Amino acid sequence: MRTIDFLNKVRLSPRAVVALIILIANSFIWYMYAISILMEIVKFSLSTRFEILTFWSINFIGTVFFALIGAELANNKKRRYFFLFWILFGIFSSFVLLFYKLDKLLVYAASVLLGASFGLGMPASMAYYAYYTTPKNRSKLGGFTFFLIGVGAFLLNVIKVDDLSVDLLVLIILRSLSLIVFLIDDLFEETFTAIKRCSYHQVIGQRSFLLYFIPWMMFCLVNYTSLPVMVKFLGVNLFNFLTAIEGALIGIFAIIGGFLSDTIGRKRVVITGFVMMGLGYAFLGVFPESQFTIFFYTLADGVAWGMFHTVFVMTLWGDLAQDVSSEKYYALGGLPYLLSHFLQIVIGFYIAETVLANTIFSFASFFIFLAVVPLMFAPETLPENALKERELRSYIEKAKKVRERFTKG
Repeated sequence: MRTIDFLNKVRLSPRAVVALIILIANSFIWYMYAISILMEIVKFSLSTRFEILTFWSINFIGTVFFALIGAELANNKKRRYFFLFWILFGIFSSFVLLFYKLDKLLVYAASVLLGASFGLGMPASMAYYAYYTTPKNRSKLGGFTFFLIGVGAFLLNVIKVDDLSVDLLVLIILRSLSLIVFLIDDLFEETFTAIKRCSYHQVIGQRSFLLYFIPWMMFCLVNYTSLPVMVKFLGVNLFNFLTAIEGALIGIFAIIGGFLSDTIGRKRVVITGFVMMGLGYAFLGVFPESQFTIFFYTLADGVAWGMFHTVFVMTLWGDLAQDVSSEKYYALGGLPYLLSHFLQIVIGFYIAETVLANTIFSFASFFIFLAVVPLMFAPETLPENALKERELRSYIEKAKKVRERFTKG
């Protein structure tokens, strides 16, 4: 078994890199598919608004609680058993869903189990990703990972049938793929001895963390809470059509955003995404009936989410952790995404019924542009030497062109 020093990390083999990316992508795809199945189960099993609110509340609380706990538990010398338990826990939680018709309590149990089984190991797996990547390639690999997640989610949506039993079997098989990858690769055999531990208080007290976390929180809350209004405004059919287009854009710009982030810096990419989204909402607020505006918003949303998935989910928190363990950075960094999705489900209906589309779009535009302000004071997390290397390469290329021009002359 190898021992890894964080400051002098070994280079992963291509096989290990592929294994790590597959494990992370599989976890996200599995959870997204599980949520879609839970939504179907809610329609058949729960009737009152209170039951539905309770169901999603315990799912959210379970996900967040176990993410925070998992980030603490993963800070031990032998992590292989922890990851094995996490994957087996996910398979077991998927299996419990098969019995949702037997008792309503099993529906609630499945809700909290699925949330817990996703949250428990995600901070640790993302920290592994941070350990084995460098600031120069972290976003590139992150963009590719989210491209795979988008492709996987699209394919599952295509093959999804109107039979929950079949969908649940697919869910179990999907999570079992992680176990196969885990067993055939020794990626998690290593121990880490030179990584400092940190507390949640230290993470929250870090100025650079807050300067990125606050805009990310504002964006998630604005984007997800306005989504039900968008569905009502556009109509279900047009919304689904635009969502399909946007999904393709997210996958493409996740890769593009990854390359840009590792080239020109995370901060510029993030600000570009916020500006795109602010303009998209601004146009909707002023010209809501224009077809050009609707398609421009779809483009802006796809570009922004592609970049944000790569930077905010995969990259930034590993950058900010530097020479300390990053599990808690990733655990806290994922909260805005989870909270906004939860609020969309539980209060989105009321927002759509009570708030006018023009009002919510103008409101969203204002807060998206406001979210850019903290980013102006945020530090660039791509190391300065990486930026200087890019500038040097650019200078050398220009010098070569000038020399060739004079040589030909």
